[in-house]
Amino acid sequence: MLPRKRAGEGEVVGVSENNNNSNNINDVSVTSPIKKHCPCDTAAPDSTANNNTLTTGNNSSNHTSSCVVEPPIMAPGDANHNDIDEDLHSRQLALYGRETMRRLFASNILISGMQGLGAEIAKNLILAGVKSVTLHDEGVVELWDLSSNFVFSENDVGKNRALASVQKLQELNNAVVISTLTTMLTKEQLSDFQDGDLVIFSEVQGMTELNDGKPRKIKSARPYSFTLEEDTTNFGTYMKGGIVTQVKQSKVLNFKQLREAIKDPGDFLLSDFSKFDRPPLLHIAFQALDKFISEFGSFPVAGSEEDAQKLTSIAANINECLGEGKVEDINPKLLKHFAFGARAVLNPMAAMFGGIVGQEVVKACSGKFHPLFQFFYFDSVESLPAEPVDPSDFKPLNSRYDAQISVFGSKLQKKLEDAKVFIVGSGALGCEFLKNVALMGVSCGSQGKLTITDDDVIEKSNLSRQFLFRDWNIGHAKSTVAASAAASINPQLKIEALQNRVGPETECVFNDAFWENLTVVINALDNVNARLYVDQRCLYFQKPLLESGTLGAKCNTQMVIPHLTENYGASRDPPEKQAPMCTVHSFPHNIDHCLTWARSEFEGLLEKTPAEVNAYLSNPVEYATSMRNAADAQAKDNLERILECLDREKCETFQDCVTWARLRFEDYFVNRVKQLIFTFPEDAATSTGAPFWSAPKRFPHPLQFSAADPSHLHFIMAASILRAETFAIPVPDRVKNSKMLAEAVEKVIVPDFLPKEGVKIETDEKATNLSTASVDDAAVINELLFKLELCRNNLPSGFRMKPIQFEKDDDTNHHMDLIAGLANMRARNYSIPEVDKLKAKFIAGRIIPAIATSTAMATGLVCLELYKVLDGAHKVEDYRNTFANLALPLFSMAEPVPPKVLKHRDMSWTVWDRWILRDNPTLRELIQWLKEKGLNAYSLSYGSCLLFNSMFPRHKERWDKKVVDVAREVAKAELPPYRSHLDVVVACEDDEDNDIDIPQISIYYR
Repeated sequence: MLPRKRAGEGEVVGVSENNNNSNNINDVSVTSPIKKHCPCDTAAPDSTANNNTLTTGNNSSNHTSSCVVEPPIMAPGDANHNDIDEDLHSRQLALYGRETMRRLFASNILISGMQGLGAEIAKNLILAGVKSVTLHDEGVVELWDLSSNFVFSENDVGKNRALASVQKLQELNNAVVISTLTTMLTKEQLSDFQDGDLVIFSEVQGMTELNDGKPRKIKSARPYSFTLEEDTTNFGTYMKGGIVTQVKQSKVLNFKQLREAIKDPGDFLLSDFSKFDRPPLLHIAFQALDKFISEFGSFPVAGSEEDAQKLTSIAANINECLGEGKVEDINPKLLKHFAFGARAVLNPMAAMFGGIVGQEVVKACSGKFHPLFQFFYFDSVESLPAEPVDPSDFKPLNSRYDAQISVFGSKLQKKLEDAKVFIVGSGALGCEFLKNVALMGVSCGSQGKLTITDDDVIEKSNLSRQFLFRDWNIGHAKSTVAASAAASINPQLKIEALQNRVGPETECVFNDAFWENLTVVINALDNVNARLYVDQRCLYFQKPLLESGTLGAKCNTQMVIPHLTENYGASRDPPEKQAPMCTVHSFPHNIDHCLTWARSEFEGLLEKTPAEVNAYLSNPVEYATSMRNAADAQAKDNLERILECLDREKCETFQDCVTWARLRFEDYFVNRVKQLIFTFPEDAATSTGAPFWSAPKRFPHPLQFSAADPSHLHFIMAASILRAETFAIPVPDRVKNSKMLAEAVEKVIVPDFLPKEGVKIETDEKATNLSTASVDDAAVINELLFKLELCRNNLPSGFRMKPIQFEKDDDTNHHMDLIAGLANMRARNYSIPEVDKLKAKFIAGRIIPAIATSTAMATGLVCLELYKVLDGAHKVEDYRNTFANLALPLFSMAEPVPPKVLKHRDMSWTVWDRWILRDNPTLRELIQWLKEKGLNAYSLSYGSCLLFNSMFPRHKERWDKKVVDVAREVAKAELPPYRSHLDVVVACEDDEDNDIDIPQISIYYR
């Protein structure tokens, strides 16, 4: 079987044959949907011209056919993109790669319309690092705009939208040139394998004709085989080996001109299959809106039944003209909602479409991933208030929230303002959420409060997607900086920033009173364990949890609503598949295995071993006792490593560090390989007679050290510098001089190596620990402790080593130099393709690809659900969970899954229920209380401690004791002063001895 690799998500898409030239500079103009567009008056760009896309951001000003272009106002910026700042853009590079990033850096973008959507698109593209962005808008900032545009403040009212945007947007990325246009635009200014997959072969032995790098089409693809559509009878005889890699070829898509597409839209991209017939109706609705504006000179008035009826009539006329393509039901109720909200730009909708359109611009610039083909319509009518709203409730109040009020009414706006919200995390998701809720007016009222917490500090790599942070914020607390930035977007925001991690250890901070007082919780986390903890807290206190996450171009949202939906922890993804220990340590067959091993060796040599040395030196007697008590292979290994550092491999000068590095090279890449080959020679066979070295195993070859090989010398440099750091030895400047370093290496005497008989090398893929205990371990441990005591007496007073904790994002600390060197030398041993330091950083640093566009989309979708949560009257079928992949693109929305219902007699409950018993009951009273419900309690526990079991006669002595006193006595429970109850789990049976799973019971004792 040939090992196979799958290409990444999406595919390369070429708009024309010339797009393969990466030196071309893309001039792209971006147009987010405008309220007034005149397709019949504007010629579409020539399809044979350079990549040109037009994006318009809600520019409702009137258009004219000609204009004089004023000189653009240029914001300061550095447009030199020859070099990619890998620290800043590491998460984007993990998704796009260097070539795509270079294309992106050479792209010039025009964004027409700088209301909420235009600002969102601009933010995402500026964070992505395009070459330049031109902001176009002819209109001025209105108070109305402040509900959707995060760059505007009340001081900007009356200023041109483009001019008012440029300064704050420039702060996002000084490397992007940002200019403005404030005059009319004219067209002169608009600038697992499947059948049919293509694969390439490499490392095939015998049938070497396949290694020519030519893409070949496959058919009859099965889990372990496929057929080539090619005659291979004249090829050499296949011997062994080979890797098959899937490749993608460029694809040309032909788009209709706008004028033609409006008349004949073709198939629509669906996001919600419960609204299968919705896109054609919305296509008609937007045409009707254009015609309404042309006829009456303004948008429909929010709450005006008369204007809604006019728009409905126009839509009906358009529909009648469609002939066979007309929709059966024009849905007057939907068109009424459409008319009421036609003028408003809602921040969540702008954020969502800003992410989608921003990614489409990246596709147009780079040719990476498949573009959205023609039309995509989206609605969230379910976000509207569940109960009818009086038309007078839509009237403007001369506030910054008037646009939102015109859609939802002032009553829901008041609920938003008085909400008590907890946002957990202020990274990429958290920054977007803060911007969104500030613009929506959430927690901006007299009764409202927003709490945000994050224990992390700002790093350089955060700046490319966590847009509330600037370079002068590096090193500061994320939550504090983000809260300050959000308050500058909306000074009315009532926000408190904390720097506490949310977990069991901080329940004194986030206590019962804190959780009980919340209206809703929004997760902005990046790890599953934290999500599960917050989920359990929300479950316990019955609070809505709005969950979201991103991975590269993918994003998902999940609504967790008390008593309506299942909780987050009810379903989990399967654990990631990990390589067997024996593969990583002795039989790697890809670079991931090499990097996993390299990271493990780095931590063992430079972090864990120095820490063990310090633990021993700090308390030798206690440490020795713990090792004797353990008496296992791990204890022996720890002591051997400590002895190496304090005796055989102790470093006192930098030359000692160079010697250590050179001998490490010999051990890792020469001696260990020779031992492996001695134990398992190339012709070795398994117990069944099959060749031992068969795929996916690769037969290794020892390296020959050469100071003339830059990679060998670079490994010595990084290893010696870091070894010196652990011993607090000054690093001389000459270490970076290759000639002088080579001279230092030549002084090292490398002993000869002879393989040993009887060395056990683990080959069982199911083994989880490569160390095994033996009967001699105890004796060896005592001998090692004796030698260590002698070494300790010869050490200077106060001697300690410095453990080095791996930090991937600092290119000056040599951490990634050493890990990349370790991995690539090991890859060379096994004839595995090597990688550069950046790729090594992605894998060894476990960097999760992250981009601003998918983050913006996820948070926009969540905030559309927030309207429903705060309205408080929606049913489960009104909520939506979403999975999206902007690379494909794919949008999939579905109703949340309801919780599982358990029943007993006339009672029913779900995971959301918690039974409460007050007045500090005794154990007898608790059992009797359950008996009255037809439940026979036979066991009661607190945490992991058993408080009562009916099978133990002595436990009946506890019947008349308070449950809380039994917990204190038996479980040694320390009940904190901020808590007034304890939770117990009771096992029950019904009268027929059937086990009944009942909810957790809270015993209130205060």
